[in-house]
Amino acid sequence: MSLTGNCAVIKPSEISSATDRLVAELIPKYLSQDCYAVVRGGSEQTKALLQNRFDHIFYTGSQAVARSVVQAASVYLTPVTLELGGKCPCLIYGRINIQAAAQRLVWAKFFNAGQSCVAPDYVLCTEATRDALVPTLSRVLEQFYGKEPQKCPDLSRIVSARHFTRLMKLLEQTKGKVVIGGESDQEDKYIAPTVVVDAGEDDALMSEEIFGPILPIFTVEELEKSIEFVNRQEKPLALYVFSDESSVVKTVMENTSSGGFCSNDGIVHMTLPGLPFGGVGASGWGSYHGRWSFETFSHRRACMMRGWALERLNGLRYPPYTEDKLKWLRWTTSQQSSCSLM
Repeated sequence: MSLTGNCAVIKPSEISSATDRLVAELIPKYLSQDCYAVVRGGSEQTKALLQNRFDHIFYTGSQAVARSVVQAASVYLTPVTLELGGKCPCLIYGRINIQAAAQRLVWAKFFNAGQSCVAPDYVLCTEATRDALVPTLSRVLEQFYGKEPQKCPDLSRIVSARHFTRLMKLLEQTKGKVVIGGESDQEDKYIAPTVVVDAGEDDALMSEEIFGPILPIFTVEELEKSIEFVNRQEKPLALYVFSDESSVVKTVMENTSSGGFCSNDGIVHMTLPGLPFGGVGASGWGSYHGRWSFETFSHRRACMMRGWALERLNGLRYPPYTEDKLKWLRWTTSQQSSCSLM
């Protein structure tokens, strides 16, 4: 993320304690402490920090905390960029390479145990597609993480005990059926890659962003109905569609709104520096990555440098105003004139 020459105060999340410590160690080691400061702590330290006046505030996290950030920023009318995540849907319709789709879906969903702001949050597909997808997901999960995923070094753990409890509560409350996974270990903060089917739109798993290794699959027979399902929710940070049919991809793209859009893959769109990354509506404000970070952290200041030459021409814009002056002013602003001296 480019800071375009600005000084910055960096506040890592206290929830990711290892990253918090590492940022606090590395920033002073490699960057001037006069320009880049790291503030550590919890909510009280964040509240105190937000009482200061900044030129710009950039926040990544939950919508609940974002409201507090915006409220604090409003005191000084400080511009804010928010990256807030949300429930990112994945629609699977039409002809599809089910093996490739399962592999990409498993990677995107269970990468970092689902703790990614652009992880697919839920799947929409037909019953026939679901029946073909579930056993394929099971095989791919075993291929990726083995028969005992808890022992696999490539499968992450839940970031904190609080989030482990939150995720297990969602699993306990769901009216859906767990068809893959469901195992957990509280002491290890481990939740197995889990797939749930037969849940309703009002299910607990649809009440908030899951942000964990739990994937609900909803069956909707018609593509148009699945688009309506998506549009009834808040606008997501990312929206995915898997299909070999370009008409399906186009229909979903043209009839939905999201921060980002990707067909036949997940997460990878945010790795392209040429694309702006950010949300829309409840999933965020503004964008960054590549040149977009430069734009976000800088101000396009309009500057005009003038001298004192041709002052006589300025008499046309000075009072007293006459019909003759008005005629000349109209000419200078007409298409026939290229005059820009005034």
